Amino acid sequence: MPLFTSRRQEKKVKVTFSNGLLFVEKEDGKSEVFPLEFFPKLMNATDEQRADWTLTDRGIHFNQLDLDVDVKY
Repeated sequence: MPLFTSRRQEKKVKVTFSNGLLFVEKEDGKSEVFPLEFFPKLMNATDEQRADWTLTDRGIHFNQLDLDVDVKY
């Protein structure tokens, strides 16, 4: 009998901002970098708004801004 789990495995990422860029560091150590110019809501957001994010199946969702950033896993 095969063993399996129906729970989604949690992926850990680190989200940081610096010099007008959004850095998303993935669990494997690889990073994706996005210019904040691509996301005006994020560029003008407060630190609190930027810190309020959730990992989704497609990437990062910034809750207070209702903004999604697609990230490849």
